[in-house]
Amino acid sequence: VQLQACGGGLVHTGDSLKLSCVGSGRSFRRVAMAWFRQAPGKEREIVAAISWTGGSRWYVDSVKGRFTISRDDARNMVYLEMNSLKPEDTATYYCAAAGTYYSCRLEAYEYDYWGQGTKVTVSS
Repeated sequence: VQLQACGGGLVHTGDSLKLSCVGSGRSFRRVAMAWFRQAPGKEREIVAAISWTGGSRWYVDSVKGRFTISRDDARNMVYLEMNSLKPEDTATYYCAAAGTYYSCRLEAYEYDYWGQGTKVTVSS
């Protein structure tokens, strides 16, 4: 079972990026998924989470109104669309999938599967 994230890069303040994460080895259709990030010297934090139906989404306050999490179960994928990027968004972004939880989960230990990370750098 594997998650593969991509889409990171070097952008300027105010730019947009869309991260993608594809799962393989099992279907993630019926579980919660999320994006976390870890900036240099900081702890990993959750950025956004989405329930198994996509009907419930959660965002950390610092990205509300700028980031959108979505999922495409037919493709076993989760996305993070990031707009109006700021230097403080600079981090390595990780996608994650829960093993059994259906609703949005906010703690890293609640996710059983992790992508390898994709780096986002926002220059000022």
